[in-house]
Amino acid sequence: MSPPEMGAPEGGKGKMSLTKVQIVENIQEQTGLTKLKATETVETLLEIIKASLADGENVLVSGFGKFCVKEKKQRKGRNPATGDEMMLDERRVVTFKCSGKLRDRIN
Repeated sequence: MSPPEMGAPEGGKGKMSLTKVQIVENIQEQTGLTKLKATETVETLLEIIKASLADGENVLVSGFGKFCVKEKKQRKGRNPATGDEMMLDERRVVTFKCSGKLRDRIN
């Protein structure tokens, strides 16, 4: 399996990002699915992941990693433009921790 072609530069770091369109194309090429079926598959997978995270559930993909929903408490912050102190509301954030297998493959 050859690495997928990369997309547009990300954040000025000279690295490229794999886009959703490229993921669909790779699925289409590797499975023989039609473009429509490959697109539906990717969209369905992403909707399942988004719905689970929105419900506060963590998402574990064995051999890939874990998306975790973390609760951030209200805290003091500072407006970087003015330096004024302000209170930041509590919120939820999503973090990702890659699996050991993925970490080994990357390094």
